[in-house]
Amino acid sequence: MRAAPRAACCRFLDSVLNSCLGVSLQGQVALVTGAGRRIGRAIALRLAAEGARMVVHYRRSQSEAEAVAAEISRSGGEAVCIQAELTRVVEIDHLFEDIEQRLGRLDILVNNAGIFSPTPVGPTQETQWDTVLDTNLKALFFAAQRAAPLLAQSGRGRIINFASLGGLQAWPKYTAYSVSKAGVIMLTRCLARALAPAVTVNAIAPGTISFPDDAPEIAERALRSAPLRRTGSADDITNAVVYLVGAEFVTGQVLLVDGGSSIPS
Repeated sequence: MRAAPRAACCRFLDSVLNSCLGVSLQGQVALVTGAGRRIGRAIALRLAAEGARMVVHYRRSQSEAEAVAAEISRSGGEAVCIQAELTRVVEIDHLFEDIEQRLGRLDILVNNAGIFSPTPVGPTQETQWDTVLDTNLKALFFAAQRAAPLLAQSGRGRIINFASLGGLQAWPKYTAYSVSKAGVIMLTRCLARALAPAVTVNAIAPGTISFPDDAPEIAERALRSAPLRRTGSADDITNAVVYLVGAEFVTGQVLLVDGGSSIPS
């Protein structure tokens, strides 16, 4: 006799949770750049679980991207893998042409692909600087530019850029990275103005997000610096993505997911 009320209660709680953290993406198409590994992989799997048809982009991680697409397919979703070198605008063009031909639409662009490499002021070479800025900033601009017409046709287009805590703080050992991510923050604001009201544009700035294969010292640094005394998880990031996908009255914002690390001491 108690099973039915319990089941009804569980369904109610599920509906509340879905309304808070989930959004139905049935029929929508989402592109996640750099979706073969780590955060990109987690985002692709989460958006697919919410019902989106996924474009799993990769540059070199073909086997990892194909594994993500296969996992989505096994769960009853739909995913295609597309390779592109995003520092070359001609390849960005081909990426979006391929999406339009194969899937017919685009509703969500998650600009996740990026690189994190040391660029201290003294020894940094021109090629190092250009590689970081081209990957982390130039590619995001041209991907958004090329995606904008498709997203506008969607009726509720979304762009989510990945910034970083390093775009708000000075990390002199990673100067090019910090500069590129600061650029992503201003790019997000400019795009939000330029593409409104058809498309919302927001950014996520993660703090330390750890994965099982990370070195232990990564978690140790977060334990010292973050008020919440832990590193972030992939779920923390994907929840933020789902929130911004569902948000109707939020644009041009930077959502810090950093456990409080950005709070001045």
